[in-house]
Amino acid sequence: MEPVTDLPGRPTSLWQATVQESDYPRLLGHVAVDVAVIGGGLAGVCIATYLKEAGKSVALLEARRIGQGVTGNTTAKITALHGLVYDKLINNFGEDGARTYADANKSALAEIRRRVGDYGIDCDLRTTTAYTYTEDPDEEDAFHAEVEAGRKVGLAIKATNDTPLPFHVAAAVKLEGQAQFHPLNYLLALARRLPGDGSHVFERTRVLSYEPGEPCTVTVDGGQVTATDVVIATNFPIGDKALYSFRMKPMRSYVLSMLVPQGMYGGLESSMLLGTSPGHSVRTQPAEGGTALLLGGEGHVTGEGGDTSERYRRLESWARARFGEHPVEYRWSAHDNQTLDGAPYIGRAGPGMEHLFVATGFDGWGMTHSTVSAMLLRELILGRPNGWSDLYSPTRINVHGLSDLVETGVRSAKHLVMDRLTTGGDDSPAPGGGAVVREGGRMVALYRDENGVLTRHSAVCTHMGCVVSWNDAERSWDCGCHGSRFATSGEVIQGPAIEPLEPLGPESA
Repeated sequence: MEPVTDLPGRPTSLWQATVQESDYPRLLGHVAVDVAVIGGGLAGVCIATYLKEAGKSVALLEARRIGQGVTGNTTAKITALHGLVYDKLINNFGEDGARTYADANKSALAEIRRRVGDYGIDCDLRTTTAYTYTEDPDEEDAFHAEVEAGRKVGLAIKATNDTPLPFHVAAAVKLEGQAQFHPLNYLLALARRLPGDGSHVFERTRVLSYEPGEPCTVTVDGGQVTATDVVIATNFPIGDKALYSFRMKPMRSYVLSMLVPQGMYGGLESSMLLGTSPGHSVRTQPAEGGTALLLGGEGHVTGEGGDTSERYRRLESWARARFGEHPVEYRWSAHDNQTLDGAPYIGRAGPGMEHLFVATGFDGWGMTHSTVSAMLLRELILGRPNGWSDLYSPTRINVHGLSDLVETGVRSAKHLVMDRLTTGGDDSPAPGGGAVVREGGRMVALYRDENGVLTRHSAVCTHMGCVVSWNDAERSWDCGCHGSRFATSGEVIQGPAIEPLEPLGPESA
């Protein structure tokens, strides 16, 4: 496979390119705290922040640098308007459940605003109007239903055909008084307040295992943490002790940041939009030399993207056709997990897991749900009642997700069985390229670096044994079963896998 060299922009997010990298210590040895929080994204940092403020000592554990995972690749919309979610939630949870979802997300938006003001955080927080739109006239009825659902749950969702987009839409809804910000400036400001008084932030600290108990034990690559409670906030729960892999669908999508003259799309600078058909995301961000126009889309199930570089090219073509020939400064991809019934899983990880908690399944709306997770888990860990807990309970039973459960099982079985029957790809990838090949009865992941050195790993995902595929745009090995991702070195990039891909010696060995 030829290496990808013609994609637009630098391969990093606008957020990561415009902050100074954090530098917290690695954990070497043993610490004891009240709560160990695994995962240094916005959810983990918010959860640790709320627990410390409640008087708990916390240890935040991050395998790389905080904010460099999912949070560092978001589009950072802070809103209670999540596409066309409320009509679906009413069908799945009733009006009370859908109203709980709306109230939780409204509360999260208010909390973020309060903290930015109280702490004086410089994160470009701006009030915006959120829109959901479609270019397909056949979807108009769904938009009318969402307005009615908004009325039932107490959200002032309004129908409109007037959006700030420079092209016609068939239907749209909007919710005023929402917000957007620079997510890493916010996250890093919160994280700076964590160390001290018995609390810690540890980076480059990879969790190898965690065991519930009294106390719980978290083993890392440089030591151990003992804690009364453990929270898994790693986007997809690593280790997957409660089998979330059968209850969520991992999704990837792509983003380009174009630099446009300030004021050129004036209405967009106070708006953020999500399309349903086709599925594109639009928002702006102040940038040096103009305005950054963030354009997203081309979503697919992780590991099933095919030629991922082609997805960037299609997104670029759409962006230029709709917004003009502006320079693309950055490109990146986002990773989200969809639950079966439309609500995240936030609470005790599973039956009998009294001291193990989880926050996952945000489906692209992690800015508000990170704060929802912090508020809800604080109350659960402190033993106080919370009216949101039933809706978000990871142990809930909801028959409305059964068809998706069957689909997830079929997709996993396909990768687990059928991928092993493939004849494999090119056994001599070009520099910068990768391929999965069959060697006898073994599936092997081959990667050739820019110097021509070939490395070989088992192509079997260490989570549940599915076969990974090559992601050419991001040079990673992605698992189509449950969304685990691995670097060309075999190291885990994305859970639920904990163990790296098995290294293999030369073919002749």
